[in-house]
Amino acid sequence: MKKLSTRTRVVTGAVAVAAVGASVVGAVTASAETPNAAPATAVNSDVQNKNTFQSTHLSVAAATKAAQASLDAAAKAGQKVSVAVVDRNGNGIVELRGDGAGPQSFESAERKAYTAVSWNATTSELTKRLAQAPNLKDIPGTLFLGGGAPVQVKGAPIAGIGVAGAPSGDQDEQFARAGVEALDK
Repeated sequence: MKKLSTRTRVVTGAVAVAAVGASVVGAVTASAETPNAAPATAVNSDVQNKNTFQSTHLSVAAATKAAQASLDAAAKAGQKVSVAVVDRNGNGIVELRGDGAGPQSFESAERKAYTAVSWNATTSELTKRLAQAPNLKDIPGTLFLGGGAPVQVKGAPIAGIGVAGAPSGDQDEQFARAGVEALDK
């Protein structure tokens, strides 16, 4: 019998290991494809509304309509503003930066909308509350300046509209209210 070189023995061994490995993988794959147990079924749970609740949300179309109405009211008054509409959780739905609006107005509008929906009140009303609770202004993400108005359904807030960029908070709030009113039409 002829003696094999070290190189030949290594190559032959590697091929044998590869062949054994392939057959093991094939066997495992075959057994994975052939289920022995019945397929899993979905588990149904009837919580009977004990652990859930429903909430009302403003649609994107309605938020866009409100934002555009606010922007239009500002343009009619000759003001360049930004408008933000946030949902009940303070997340942005629609944000419009009007032509020529200042760079600070975008973030201010968003924070006013968040503030209005968080407390279900206009931000001008909330600025009055600062006299009794001055620490309110320290809550992250809020801005206690006129220009934010909540959108309500049956008295509960479902969204907030914030406007910023006009010379006064009163004007900003007037434009935010125009957005809220547009939803009633």
